Amino acid sequence: MNLEPDHHVFDLGDQTALVCVPASPCQKSIAAQLVALDYKVHLGLFEEDVLLKLATCNYNVVIIDENFKEAGADENVILREMVKSSGALRREHFVVLLSQRFATNDATSAFVMSVDQIINFGDLANFKPVLRRGVAMHQDLYRPFLETIKVVQAL
Repeated sequence: MNLEPDHHVFDLGDQTALVCVPASPCQKSIAAQLVALDYKVHLGLFEEDVLLKLATCNYNVVIIDENFKEAGADENVILREMVKSSGALRREHFVVLLSQRFATNDATSAFVMSVDQIINFGDLANFKPVLRRGVAMHQDLYRPFLETIKVVQAL
């Protein structure tokens, strides 16, 4: 299984994911579980690389380590950039914060951090089912809204 970002070309209709986790066994585990869920995966190597990828590609799922490149959650440039993006653009991404501080699926902390879901590093063995459930709930929540937007735009 080759997970190198340069080898993945996205086609229309592909499920896509961006993993902003330092190179480690955690990164490999997350990428492998995303591939098992039929996502095409790009790995964020450093902040500028991630920001360029976010500007040029619409990812379905964005996984962000709260301490990406040793920045604290409050100084995390990638997380701040996701929060600053427009509402329409932001709704296209399902943003997951990987945390050592917060519990998995802590909705209050997810709201405070402006992400869709939190997954604790201790739960990485369950990453695939937790993510699958979170994405399904997110799609159910936004489906009526997105369908309404399509109808209005067609008028």
